[in-house]
Amino acid sequence: MAADWTLRIDRGLTPQEQDDYTEWLAQDPRHREAMALYQWGWEEFDRLAGLQTTHYAQINPDLLAPDTGHAPKATAKFRFIPWFAALPIPVVLALTVILLWPDAEPEGQEFQPSLELMARIERRALEDRSRVEINRGAQLEVAYPSDTRLVYLEKGEANFEVAKDPNRPFIVNVAGVDVRAVGTIFNVKLSDDEVDVLVTRGMVSVEPTASTSDANELPSGSLVETGQKAIVRLWSETPQVEVINLSEPEIEEATRWQPRLLDFDAAPLGEIVDAFNRCNPIQVVIGDPSLHTVSLSSSFWSDNVEGFVRLMESSFGMQTEWQGSREIVLRSAQ
Repeated sequence: MAADWTLRIDRGLTPQEQDDYTEWLAQDPRHREAMALYQWGWEEFDRLAGLQTTHYAQINPDLLAPDTGHAPKATAKFRFIPWFAALPIPVVLALTVILLWPDAEPEGQEFQPSLELMARIERRALEDRSRVEINRGAQLEVAYPSDTRLVYLEKGEANFEVAKDPNRPFIVNVAGVDVRAVGTIFNVKLSDDEVDVLVTRGMVSVEPTASTSDANELPSGSLVETGQKAIVRLWSETPQVEVINLSEPEIEEATRWQPRLLDFDAAPLGEIVDAFNRCNPIQVVIGDPSLHTVSLSSSFWSDNVEGFVRLMESSFGMQTEWQGSREIVLRSAQ
């Protein structure tokens, strides 16, 4: 029965089915345990759907989609076959463990990955419908009093997409610098000696020190418009705001860390790896020259290093090896 309910939930329950399902769960505690196992296995198998073993594999975007914020690319062609839900629970558990259990470390493994750099980019929805993408290793705190929306960037880099509310300015405070906006998209980066603010849509005001003006008034500081970057050098006794114009390639390079869906149609693996490396601090190196020409049609998210490597292993029979903490070598398993 748990298998049947798993299939029904996947295609959507009617109001009557919802009532029947609730009643069935209440009949026996074992029903809830069985559903938890089946649904866990179903979700994991669904993420693995679409993997092929040909040189022209089509990667299911769900496999490498971010945990939050991004809607995965719709796909029906490679939907996982429903016979999985009819398997006995012990078989479901065994198959799931086999497919998803991390690979054992080889003997003599000398290098370990940088766990911080392997992490996914976090995308967070704020209570006012604003959204923020938080780069690896960054730290921020959110505080929303009644008249303003405050975010404190304590470390690293974040990109903000601000929901418009003229009555409540959106303020990012970073190292004593206030970045104010109403409805816009901008990137803030804190390094050892400066604060960089890049505006990709709209306009913000950058103040080197906390403003004493009314929260609902736009300060008289430097205004930064779309395509511009403000630089505040923190080592100066009287920090000034320097505003410069950026070219499209410069903007692309500065925002490359932000997750994006990479799409390829029968592209050489070398080209795919190059695009992936441009978006990640951990680099993938092709150690076998013959792999450069392997063609692959694929769609995957740029920030999922681990998912990309596991896909190369499971779908194309490659081997991976860490070289240091920031480099992964791909080789043919044969």
